[in-house]
Amino acid sequence: MGKKVIVIPDSFKGSMSSPVVTDILTDAANRAGFDTIGVPVADGGEGTIECVLKITGGRKHAVRVCGPGGEDITAMYGITSRGEAVIEIAESTGITKQNGLHPMTAGTFGFGQLILDALDNGVRKFILGLGGSASTDCGMGMAAALGVRFLDGTGLEFIPCGERMRDIATVDMSGIDPRIAESSFLVMCDVTNPLYGPEGAAYIYGPQKGADPEQVRILDDGLRTAARFIERATGCDHAKVRGAGAAGGSGYGCAAFLNARMESGIEVMLDLCSFDENVKECDLIVTGEGKLDSQSLMGKVLSGVKKHSCGKPVVSFCGICELSDDVLRRENITAVEIGRDIPLEESVRNGEKYLLQAAEDYFGGGKT
Repeated sequence: MGKKVIVIPDSFKGSMSSPVVTDILTDAANRAGFDTIGVPVADGGEGTIECVLKITGGRKHAVRVCGPGGEDITAMYGITSRGEAVIEIAESTGITKQNGLHPMTAGTFGFGQLILDALDNGVRKFILGLGGSASTDCGMGMAAALGVRFLDGTGLEFIPCGERMRDIATVDMSGIDPRIAESSFLVMCDVTNPLYGPEGAAYIYGPQKGADPEQVRILDDGLRTAARFIERATGCDHAKVRGAGAAGGSGYGCAAFLNARMESGIEVMLDLCSFDENVKECDLIVTGEGKLDSQSLMGKVLSGVKKHSCGKPVVSFCGICELSDDVLRRENITAVEIGRDIPLEESVRNGEKYLLQAAEDYFGGGKT
């Protein structure tokens, strides 16, 4: 009987999706005589729907929703074979869903519309991914789509976006869809930032979304204002909840309006694929990501895999390895760099070619 291998890689951002990486590595291992289990994973960002459905089975649904700038777009979400909805905020509110960066006006209304459509389809159990958003609106656009009303000081109702969060004077929860209370929401979130302050959503992630220093200050003030009135309406303070600052404060919005539970994205994926059971029978764990560095050991796929590895050896295929040999030895990780000595642009553009070469060399060359 051949060695048993679990293949559980992240995506190589800008080059290959997790399912593509998984297929290449499992195919190479199979041809070399290994017994493999392939599990593509994502942390809640783009690709989460595809990865979850590959594990659980199910199908995608297409919905016309409001994009981050108010435009009409088509967004996808998944319903697993077990009846859970898998929704990525990036599908409706992602940076790639708008032309340019608009940090002050982008909103999450479409995210709420996806939740609403799943509710209409009878779903009452949700997995939400918060990576890759273009907005900083505290998840209030989402809440507005689900029936929460926001009013300014004159009593005029509006849908908050980044630049209008400071206008909130009243949050009215009376009209929220009653099916929300019948549902459970699990948020895949690998960031730990609070809602506001120096480590909050505006200061840490606002610049990535195009906000200049003055806009960052306005957004942070708006998040503080929003939290004050939302806390008054809900009776709960979620501003310092782990991951409250995710996706422009949508982590906070999910906790406050949906009573969502925050969990590490990789922990959710490992649970879905019954990793703890499968790892007991395996001889080797194979993972991968674009850059293997200190962040890989702090909340990303590799850190979760290591935590649940039961001491089994781990090999990580990567585009670039920035961990020292001492760290790799201490962590019981073998790093396999693909396209070594090849220009970065070339290795990214032809990642599949170089990953296949590295995998065939590793599995077929007796290195395991």
